Parts: sequence; structure tokens; C-alpha cells
Amino acid sequence: MDFPKQVSIFDNAVLIPTDSIFDVTRRYLADETPDKVNLGQGTYRDENGKPWILPSVRMAKASIGECGHEYLPISGLKAFRDEAAKLAFRGTRALDEDRIATCQSLSGTGALLLAGMALKKADSGITTIYITDPTWSNHSLMFSSLGYEVKTIPYYKQGRFDFDNYMSVLRTADANSAVVLHACAHNPTGCDPSREQWKEIASVIQERRIFPIFDSAYLGFNSGSVNEDAWAIRYFVEDLGLEASVCLSFAKSMGLYGERIGLVTFVTASVKIACTMGSILENMQRATVSNPPAYGARIAAAVLGTPAIAEQWAKDLITMSSRIKSMRQKLYSELTSLQTPGDWSHLIKQTGMFGYTGISPAQVAYLEGEYLHVSRYEHFVHGANYVTDKHHVYMAETSRISIAGLNEGNVTYFARALDDAVRNVTSA
Repeated sequence: MDFPKQVSIFDNAVLIPTDSIFDVTRRYLADETPDKVNLGQGTYRDENGKPWILPSVRMAKASIGECGHEYLPISGLKAFRDEAAKLAFRGTRALDEDRIATCQSLSGTGALLLAGMALKKADSGITTIYITDPTWSNHSLMFSSLGYEVKTIPYYKQGRFDFDNYMSVLRTADANSAVVLHACAHNPTGCDPSREQWKEIASVIQERRIFPIFDSAYLGFNSGSVNEDAWAIRYFVEDLGLEASVCLSFAKSMGLYGERIGLVTFVTASVKIACTMGSILENMQRATVSNPPAYGARIAAAVLGTPAIAEQWAKDLITMSSRIKSMRQKLYSELTSLQTPGDWSHLIKQTGMFGYTGISPAQVAYLEGEYLHVSRYEHFVHGANYVTDKHHVYMAETSRISIAGLNEGNVTYFARALDDAVRNVTSA
């Protein structure tokens, strides 16, 4: 018996390609070649290329023992929220005067999402969000999905922060707008403003009444010092007395990637407004995940709130940041030794987990391998086969590399592969 063709309500749906960064890891894992290098996803690896559980995190896990499995309050674990707020805002009047609303979040992504939702719920009037070009790939997707108009500000040019063009656009920013600022270790370029540049940026933000949203995923991880990495945040809220949202993640700084532990904060003008914004954040949390996960929060609270563990964490931050700095220098030295065409000094001037090499998409594809005349999108849609028989180096098409993926065992290999790509593939 023939049945009529079924009509689906999804007939007009359009397939969305997989996330580009996570697809880099998928392709890397599918490659069976032993000599392969993954410089895509931003996760710290030790000198042997292995995941590293921080000694401070091991200490914290031992200290919390059997902690049960009951729900946390909607706004999260208070001990964690209090300690994380102290970490970011230590020494500020806003902290001392209890003018900071906090809510535990699903890492930095969840913090930014809650911040965007709360600004709408609070009837802030903000309709436009400015992000840097380039920036973390999720910024545009997230804020546009919330209904904001997303506009870009030029940020990177010829291996450095494009301060002049950045300021030119910032000075003409729309009324009723917010700007996403990377507190440190700008993703993906690794190019941060100097303190004097931060002061000029802050002056324009203050003058034009733009609302600052700090994406703060790398406090302590960048320089090895939380106080150093939090300087811009504290300058905005303490020296200038500005209201702001600061979105924290402990994925990188504590290696708690899978625990998804973060914090969203609003620094406000009064205790009363802080109380109101806290209630709005709690309401938005209820509308999304209802209750945040407990285990990662307890680990982070123990790390931050136990003096002996906090002391070990400070050492762990130096271990991670120092290794990344040494890999930057090693890569630069290898490229210099090879006399690779171009100036590669930007690699050691950049900071943080990521390096922005500046090579072309064609050179990136050459490093990974040679496709059988199909695009990555065609492979995703149709399952087309491809081979990777060149260098087996996996990285983002933007040319961003995770410096943490380099080690003494693969940095020379990568440098030689990069040299080959630059010499033999046009950068156009």
C-alpha cells in the first residue's frame, strides 16, 4: 500500500555546518597518523602533550571528599560566588560596599549568555553589542541569537593591536550600546592594549556611556598573576567608578573544562541596584538551566578559599603561563633559524594561550593535508572522503593556533611544516 509523502514541519530547515573549532578536533582524532599535531581547541597541555590536572585542583578534590548530589541554589554556590568575586574585584569599593551582583554560570559562555539576557530583562535600552574583529567565534552567534544587533570594531593589523582604527570606530559607537572587552589574552590574536591604551579606551566608553562587558576567561593564566591580568577590570570599576558586567571562567585557569564553572557579575551604582540585578540574574538562570552544577563550584571554591590550596594554585598559574611563554620563544627561534620568510616577532609579542600566525586559509589547509577536491562543508554534508597526507597539523582556518598544544616534541616539526607552507603556498 502506498502512503502519501509525509510533510514535515522541518522541510524548510537548513543544515548548519558543525562548529569550526570543534571540527578541527574531530578531524584530528579521525587522523590515524601518529605524527600529527593539534593546535586547534584551547585546552592546556603539559610538556608531554598530555592533559594536566593542576596540583591545586587535586588538593581541592581531596579536601571536599564526599559532597553529596543535592541541587545548588539557582544562583549557585555562595562560597564560590563570594571567592570568585574577591578574586576579580579585590581592593575595590564596589566589593567592599556590596555593589556587585553575582550568579554562577556554565563557564564563560554561560556567563556571557546570562549577561546578555539580564541586560534585556533589566530594560537597559541596550540594542547593539560591539565585538572585536577578529574575536572568539561564539560572541557574534550568542549575542545575535539574543536579538542584539552585533557590530564589529577593527582590532588586528600587521601583527599588532590596531589601536587607531579601534578607537576611531569606538568614538562613533551607537547610543544604547555595549562593548565586549577581553580583560587579557585577547582571543584569538593574543594582542592586548597597553595600560595607557586601556585608559584611552575607558575614557571613550565613559564619555559615550557605552556599557562594558568584560570577557575574562584567562585571569592569572595569561601572565601568571591574577592582579596583573585583572588590571583593566579594576581600573574601570574602581578608578573610574563605572558600572560593568564581568564574565569569569575557570576552565583555563583551573583546567576545569568539563565542569563548566564560571561566574557572571554586574558592578552597579548602589546596593539596591545590585540586589535587583541579582534577582534578574537568578530569574534568567531559572529560565535556562535552572540550577548550575555543583562539583566544579566546590572545587573552585576550595581552591580560592583555602589558603594552602590558593598558594599552590598561584604556583600552578606560573607553571602554565611560563610553559606557554617558552613555547612562543621556541617557535620564534625555530622560524628564525629556518629563515622562514616574513617577520614572526608578533608570536613573542602576543600573550596568552593563542597565537595568531597570520597565514592564509590556503596555507592552513596545506598544513593539514590535501583534500580530494571537496570542501569541509561537502565532507560534513555528504560524507565525502578526504586524505591528509601532508603535515597533519590541525588548526583554525583563521590561522589561530593554541600555543599550549606545542611542546619540545613537536615544536620543531610544526616550525618546519609552517616554513614549508609559507614558502610553497601563496598567501593570497
